[in-house]
Amino acid sequence: MSDTVEREVGRARPRKEDARLVTGQTHWTDNIAVNGLLHLAVLRSPMAHARIDRVDVSPALERPGVVAAFSGADLAEGLGSLPCAWPVTEDIVLPDHPPIATTEVRHAGDPVAVVVARDRYAAADALEAIDVEYTPLPPVLDLEAALAEGAALVHADKGTNRCYDWPLKVGEDFEAVRQRAEVTLKRRYHQQRLIPNAMEPRAVVVTPLTASGEYTLYSSTQIPHILRIMLAVVTGIPEHKLRVIAPDVGGGFGSKLQVYGEEAIALAVARRTGRPVKWTESRSEGYLATHHGRGMIQDIEIAAHRDGTLLGLKADLLVDMGAYLMLVTPGIPILGAFMYPGIYKMGSYELNVTGVFTTRTPTDAYRGAGRPEATYAIERIMDELAAELGLDPVELRRRNWIGHEEFPYTTVAGLTYDSGNYEAATEKALALFDYDKLRAEQADRNHRGDSVRLGIGVSTYTEMCGLAPSRVLRDLRYAAGGWEAASIRMLPTGKVEVVTGSSPHGQGHVTCWSQIAADVLGVPFEDVEVVHGDTRAAPQGMDTYGSRSLVVGGTAVHHAAVKVVEKARKIAAHLLEASERDLEFTDGAFSVKGSPDARRTIQEVAFETFTSHDLPDGLVPTINAEHLVDPDNFSYPHGTHLCAVEVDTETGQTRIRSYVCVDDVGRVVNPMIVEGQVHGGLAQGIAQALFEEAVYDDQGNLVSGTMADYLVPSAADLPEFTTDRTETPATSNPLGVKGVGEAGTIASTPAVVNAIVDALRPLGVRDVRMPCTPERVWQAVREASR
Repeated sequence: MSDTVEREVGRARPRKEDARLVTGQTHWTDNIAVNGLLHLAVLRSPMAHARIDRVDVSPALERPGVVAAFSGADLAEGLGSLPCAWPVTEDIVLPDHPPIATTEVRHAGDPVAVVVARDRYAAADALEAIDVEYTPLPPVLDLEAALAEGAALVHADKGTNRCYDWPLKVGEDFEAVRQRAEVTLKRRYHQQRLIPNAMEPRAVVVTPLTASGEYTLYSSTQIPHILRIMLAVVTGIPEHKLRVIAPDVGGGFGSKLQVYGEEAIALAVARRTGRPVKWTESRSEGYLATHHGRGMIQDIEIAAHRDGTLLGLKADLLVDMGAYLMLVTPGIPILGAFMYPGIYKMGSYELNVTGVFTTRTPTDAYRGAGRPEATYAIERIMDELAAELGLDPVELRRRNWIGHEEFPYTTVAGLTYDSGNYEAATEKALALFDYDKLRAEQADRNHRGDSVRLGIGVSTYTEMCGLAPSRVLRDLRYAAGGWEAASIRMLPTGKVEVVTGSSPHGQGHVTCWSQIAADVLGVPFEDVEVVHGDTRAAPQGMDTYGSRSLVVGGTAVHHAAVKVVEKARKIAAHLLEASERDLEFTDGAFSVKGSPDARRTIQEVAFETFTSHDLPDGLVPTINAEHLVDPDNFSYPHGTHLCAVEVDTETGQTRIRSYVCVDDVGRVVNPMIVEGQVHGGLAQGIAQALFEEAVYDDQGNLVSGTMADYLVPSAADLPEFTTDRTETPATSNPLGVKGVGEAGTIASTPAVVNAIVDALRPLGVRDVRMPCTPERVWQAVREASR
């Protein structure tokens, strides 16, 4: 593209998607209305663990507007177990996971019966008429106690609460490293359970075509293609008879990367009744039934020399699976397993992961999925090591990180980081933060014994994203691949349709894919439309999660567009009576070298292809193209996050005074969208540090089951963010892009907690368990003073 036409990639284009969103012209799943629609309501267990002795749905059938009611036993025929696609070890314990319980409930919120009525209110009201008798069983809540001999069992038929053990030992033996280290530190960190809070709740609509046995399922899902395959397996409906559509999806954060029981139940009920069925969760219902995130105990040990040189790291993880294994539950800690060494050089690394069943809502992917846990552990213990050695936390990191001249670099964990410049990102962040000035103010306030202490937190991170490649996923025992598909359709009028297998839920795919295609094809940004989220319109795809859309899906769009240009070149050469080698393609037009007046635009070529009046002999009349990408490596964004907090030691109140982050996400397609992704990620990472936690009582009841009890921060609870970027292009894809969707969440949590502990360390505090509520901070100060 010449200098006369501004490139689209790199422009801060307002999102194409937003006009429909802000004017309400959207197609949320819950908005869908069809003739004869029935509404589904689900009766859920009020107990964490119990045997089901009797379910009588007949009283519900007498309620006004009720069309049908079913127990788990009624629906059991034709419904298989919900899938787990990531059995991480050969001997993993894989219990059955019925979409609706038949003999036993294993967490509060487990479905036991459903009502189908003419409106949602009648269905919900009729639930109270269903008679269920339970025999209580002991709850299983404590991860360590669950593994003890004689512990109550979540799945009695399996004989254990241990789901799996997954070890990783690389480099020098850690025991030998420990023996020769001059300093070793051990810490225990708790990753609390988090509840995803997408703006749009989960919803499902199923429309059957009984004459042909076909079903269309609309779902607020991140994974329409995977969902189609898995539901065909669960329900027995042939895959080619099942169409899955993800319409407008209002956020996911991993919670909609799932095959849920309600989707299978809705299909089963539509098959039974022959009528369209809709189910939409309430917010409190979602807190019980939508999978949770995190839930982990981390025992971390680091070994180093007195000068700060790192020698090795050991991590022992106890991970809460919850009551069942959802789609990728066991694999979430494995996603983080290779990231515990972070950006640092060391010669030894040992990891042991133990998955544990409990009688709580199952866990699965939540923004970052394993990487936030790993980053938190290494960044927290790096601060602890700096304090032990009397070093500035930034200086300790400088002494150990991978230098920019060392890339590509293969870490002790076995990953090859292709590019990065940790020095540049850190120096820019320190300057924006005014680090030295804040340290001087901190020293002064500590000397004066201020009751409000200043703390400075550092988090220098990298992450692996762009979930791929397929052969690596195979080696990790993941059931699917990591490829992605795209196709480009040049319409006769010169407009362009980009068909993508990546399905957006707020990331801005339509805008970014339009920018990528417009640059390659040389057509106006406005002339590009993006088709997605429908397994019939976009039949190939691996969907959206793990910050993979741009790195894998966007790269597929780029390659497909290049193929279109090369196909068009053959026809343009024929039309211009020139050799293909003599053609130049600039600003969307082919011209003959030395004869700039002899030219045809690619849009003109598209029309000539459509008419087929004058094509070369034997040439198929289309310039459409498709491409599948299966990357050779992950992508590795990185950055430095700095947080300053003021902590009132008398009340425990924490206030974020300033927050600076400099991220390197490779080449940027749309700076405005990157900025939005970073801001959203920061909000969720800070929320884990300060606000959010799924709390259960000793009977396994979720006591933080509403927004009144579970603290989701608003904009008023968050500071102004200072954000900036450095740019180290990825070498693993032609766009040079890296992921950005999860970076803010991964980096921010340790930055905030490090700042709080840094403020309180002179008082003897070396950890505050997340979320760092005023009560917990105040208690930490009191305990340290004793």
